[in-house]
Amino acid sequence: MRKIIAYPLSIIYFLFFGLSLVIFHPIQWFCFNVFGYQAHKKSVDYLQFFLMRCVNLLGTSQKFINPYQLDTTQPVLIVSNHQSMADIPPLMWYFRKHHVKFVSKKELGKGLPSVSYNLRHGGSVLIDRKNPRQSIVAIRKFADYIETTNRAAVIFPEGTRSRDGHPKPFHTKGLETLIKYIPSAIIVPVTINNSWKNLRYGKFPMGIFNNITFTAHKPVKLNDFNTTQELLNHIETTIKNSIKI
Repeated sequence: MRKIIAYPLSIIYFLFFGLSLVIFHPIQWFCFNVFGYQAHKKSVDYLQFFLMRCVNLLGTSQKFINPYQLDTTQPVLIVSNHQSMADIPPLMWYFRKHHVKFVSKKELGKGLPSVSYNLRHGGSVLIDRKNPRQSIVAIRKFADYIETTNRAAVIFPEGTRSRDGHPKPFHTKGLETLIKYIPSAIIVPVTINNSWKNLRYGKFPMGIFNNITFTAHKPVKLNDFNTTQELLNHIETTIKNSIKI
């Protein structure tokens, strides 16, 4: 019965989701080319808000838990597990005052209205996962940008999303590079739960009536630990220990 109900709700969801992307694409272009970065950033923020509301059309709720105050005068590194594309808008919206940017695969840099434009022009970095050398160089330049502008970088160390909620092994080379070249970063581990259930049936229909939670854990810094490896272990353990299957 639940899956049957999911079909009409998914149609409504995809209609409004697609409309949001199409409508905000020219808005982004106009803001970026006429008014510059700050206006473009605002347009991207509100796009995320509407994309979050689209998920609500599936009967799904999104809860963001962050009891910690973050300093906006320092760069922020947000490290999270990854379960679906529904992970992106809440992270961008709730951390919006930090100007969230992403380490993303290059395939997303074209073909997606609004999304691709923002990745190319909004300050994020696109990497070729088949070319580790290019990826590390690109991430290093991206890290320099985050360090000098005091903005926020989001990285999903699993590389690809978990299809059943169980965390995948962390690939930490990119994360290590960010930590090395953003030495003043406040590092925020984030655990996402139940986002994978949006895709429990595959791409269509969407999963419905889920409760997605985003939990920001206590921020840490590199100098809180004796070694980078100790920090990496802490981040991975903190995130994974809060995943509920």
